[in-house]
Amino acid sequence: MEIENNKILSSDPELMLKLARYKMPFGKYKDCLLVDLPEPYVVWFANKGFPQGELGKLLAIVLEIKVNGLEYLFKPLKKSKSKK
Repeated sequence: MEIENNKILSSDPELMLKLARYKMPFGKYKDCLLVDLPEPYVVWFANKGFPQGELGKLLAIVLEIKVNGLEYLFKPLKKSKSKK
C-alpha cells in the first residue's frame, strides 16, 4: 500500500490539500486534522479496521504518512490555509 499511496500523493495535489484540511468527524479527536492525529490512534484504527468510504481511505494514507515520517510535507499546506 505504501507505494500506491506515494503515487497517489505525488500525482494528486488536490489530495494533499484535502489531507491537510480534513478533520476527524467523530470520537476523541473530533475536529482534529487527520494529519495531526496521534500515530498510535491511527495504528489502533488500522488494527480495528478503518471506516468505510473516504474517511477510511484518507486514514490509511495518513497511517503511511506517519509511519514514513512525512508529516513535514503538510506544514506549508496547513499554513496556507490559516492565512486565508
